[in-house]
Amino acid sequence: MTGEARNGQVPLSEDEERILSEIEDLLTETDPDLVREVTETTLYTQPLRSMKLAVAVFAVGVLVMVTTLSTSYLLAFVGFLVMLGSAMILERNARQVGRTGLRAAAGSGRATGLRDAVGGTRTRVREQMRDRFRRGDQGRT
Repeated sequence: MTGEARNGQVPLSEDEERILSEIEDLLTETDPDLVREVTETTLYTQPLRSMKLAVAVFAVGVLVMVTTLSTSYLLAFVGFLVMLGSAMILERNARQVGRTGLRAAAGSGRATGLRDAVGGTRTRVREQMRDRFRRGDQGRT
């Protein structure tokens, strides 16, 4: 063994790293679609998709229940069952993803862009209010 084991892991030798690099390069050349799919897909991809779909189906169930409640109790009950089923799917996938997956999803992709856009606006408004407050204090003294 050329290197020391860290946290129960043994580092690769230079030959092993070279061989691994050659395998990666060959795989990239032969099947770029597989490489793209593997790099874009995480452990949480499918459950997060299912959660998004469950939220949409839940909204449809609410819409069906509310719109048909005054005309047909049976259709409203079907809407309720749709809501119940989608809530159960949402809960099961949320448990599968866990806190770590939800944090990873919240910190990636469009969520980050939206947070930056909204957070940036909020920060700008806060700074403007502070500037106005400071100018008001200076004008009185």
